[in-house]
Amino acid sequence: MTLPRPPGRRPQRRHVFGRETVIAYLEANPGADRRQVARDLRLKTEDRRLLKAIFAELAATPAGARPAPQPESAAEPSAESQDVLLARVIGIDHETAEPLLEPTDWLRPGPPPRIRLRRLDAATLEPGRRAFVRIDARNGTQWRGRLLRAAPDLPERVVGTVRRTPHGRIIESADRRVREEFLVVAGPDGAPEDGELVVARPLPARRFERPRAAILERLGDAGAPRAASAIALALHDIPVDFSATALAESEGCKPAPAEGRADLRGLPLVTIDGPDARDFDDAVHAVPDDATGGFRLTVAIADVAWYVRPGSALDRDAERRGNSVYFPDRVVPMLPERLSNDLCSLRPDADRPVIAAEMRIDAQGTLLGHRFMRATMRSAARLTYEQVQAWHDGDATALPAPLHDAARHLYAAFRALAAARAARGTLDLDLEERSVALGPDGRIAAIAPRARLDAHRLIEEMMILANVAAAQALEAARRPCLYRVHDQPSPERMDALRDSLSTLGYRLAKGQAPRPALLRDVLRWAEGKPFQAMVNDLVLRSQALAVYSPDNPGHFGLALPRYAHFTSPIRRYADLVVHRALIEAHELGAGGARHGLDSLARTGEGVSRAERRAQAAERAALERYVAQFLAERTGACFAARVSGLHRAGVFVMLSESGAEGLVPMSSLPGRWRLHPAGHALVGTGTIALADRVTVRLVEATGTTGALRFDLVMSHDGGDAPRRGRGAGRDHPPQRRGKRRKN
Repeated sequence: MTLPRPPGRRPQRRHVFGRETVIAYLEANPGADRRQVARDLRLKTEDRRLLKAIFAELAATPAGARPAPQPESAAEPSAESQDVLLARVIGIDHETAEPLLEPTDWLRPGPPPRIRLRRLDAATLEPGRRAFVRIDARNGTQWRGRLLRAAPDLPERVVGTVRRTPHGRIIESADRRVREEFLVVAGPDGAPEDGELVVARPLPARRFERPRAAILERLGDAGAPRAASAIALALHDIPVDFSATALAESEGCKPAPAEGRADLRGLPLVTIDGPDARDFDDAVHAVPDDATGGFRLTVAIADVAWYVRPGSALDRDAERRGNSVYFPDRVVPMLPERLSNDLCSLRPDADRPVIAAEMRIDAQGTLLGHRFMRATMRSAARLTYEQVQAWHDGDATALPAPLHDAARHLYAAFRALAAARAARGTLDLDLEERSVALGPDGRIAAIAPRARLDAHRLIEEMMILANVAAAQALEAARRPCLYRVHDQPSPERMDALRDSLSTLGYRLAKGQAPRPALLRDVLRWAEGKPFQAMVNDLVLRSQALAVYSPDNPGHFGLALPRYAHFTSPIRRYADLVVHRALIEAHELGAGGARHGLDSLARTGEGVSRAERRAQAAERAALERYVAQFLAERTGACFAARVSGLHRAGVFVMLSESGAEGLVPMSSLPGRWRLHPAGHALVGTGTIALADRVTVRLVEATGTTGALRFDLVMSHDGGDAPRRGRGAGRDHPPQRRGKRRKN
């Protein structure tokens, strides 16, 4: 399109690139001369004059000092030219999964344009990264472009392992996205030892020299068992230590008095958790309701709001953390242990303050009514999922005899709630979870599938019902609510899912509005098939990101019009916000606080970011633990399935452990290209999503969690990648040359 011209003036040629673009290029291409920069950036004649001036200024600048941008020609870029510019990623559009960028050199008046890239570039770029982008189209301040390549960006902090070299100590980053090695600048504690794990701050670098980093923290031996979680905590900047004020406040807390609270100590409420759980913040009870033919259910949740008051140091620390973070070897709690493992833990035979939801359902599981109250309870038993399931499966000795009736009523209520769930048409993803067992030395002893029991589902349905009741109660009181929001998938994500499913033989019609029941049909079709886990993962990836917000489009996955997290205030700050709103709305005493919509929106954004940070840290730690576990089996062969395809190569997931790694494109025989839809590699054969393969482990790096494999055999077509649509080859073809890595 043609940009608008001011009346009566001749349009000027205007520059889009500037010093930052040139400096970033030189950092990526040390020793490049001016002609190479001009050629690679495809600069026009007038731009080359500016480039010459930038080179002259950089040459006159003292080493290590970067010149500040000076006012340049502040005019529009030519609409007819194909401009290459340096831009910084400012976010990802979660509706379209497209990266959003802004130019780093923007010297014109007014806001910089917003640049959208293709959805496929989202996997390459993360917020904060810089990249060279070619602009293809402009529409006012909305531009479209293509990614050429990422620019080297030094992180604010680097976490890595110290290695001794002939040229001095260096830091090898534990983050796969940071490829630079940093020369060590020792801190006040002296120089770290070879093999030590450190946190360092990159220092301003002299041009064309290896970057340096100053040691901030020494974390111990990089090969130690707990190094995996230590790296994850440092990489994702997870707060570990509580402030001294918050700790003092927690130590000064006294048990909440029973006066002014309902007395539920005569009700046989029980907690049901995993065998290794340390805090118990929810208890349940059910009894038949003769009036409705259904049940009266009680869900009692630890009254954290009694101890954590708005504006206190405990509150500030909890909001900053957002939630607890769980690793195989440790837990980083949202609240100090004095609260999370003591005063707010619903231990048996101890009086504990709770906020209880009393709910009535009919025989079909429909919620008929509810009320919330502050109460005192005394847990009748601390049960595990395995105990409750064993009793349900016929082992009468698994539970004490006085609890048999209570367990029978809970399962009957669960069946009613499960029927209501099925009638709603919820999206039930059967994602296989893996349990990690640590040995006495703190290293992984085994990785096995985690059993999915009806006892788990029983507690989940009770908690979902209480969360729905909390949202309904706040709406009825006309109070703002921090909803748990899960929007429907975007059309772009549905298109990507449709393309992937088509390679597996499932035709998902175009134009249908996304509904949970539609995707549930996909999951039912995949049940029992070899690629069932793959389909579950594809459907999961198609979903919008779940967030916390005062705006409520509903919860797509659960097929619920309103939903708020109420049941885990020990480990989720969002639940504490809901508790306070209920206390205030129902005048249940101290601990409530009014939230305006603006304040609630900010809180929702903060806890949503904290949740994503925690999930990323948990995933990063598990990847490193698994890499340590598999390192001893380098050279071994594993059964796997193709879990993803990229220009870099083939991602595979091991059937035994669920670990995921890469078969590099350069290791595949022959020449290959990625199918435009992204669901197959085509070359001397075809490698498609969900193909069964055998791979050999070539390298397992514990500090980064990276696994690299070679492809040994494709079980869907022979000893090598399939040829055409199924005809196998007896032997892999001879390599005709090494493909350049993208």
